[in-house]
Amino acid sequence: MQGYCVKCKAKKEMKSAKPIIMKNGRPATQGICPTCATKMFRIGKAK
Repeated sequence: MQGYCVKCKAKKEMKSAKPIIMKNGRPATQGICPTCATKMFRIGKAK
């Protein structure tokens, strides 16, 4: 799944992407940028 890396300022494929539930109950996906190892985040249900 793709996400936006704030550090690289580009959309990239997330490494180790896992679905999570935010505090407000909405689904999201959290992963790691393959280039700079920064946490990436995307709101919405994982496919």
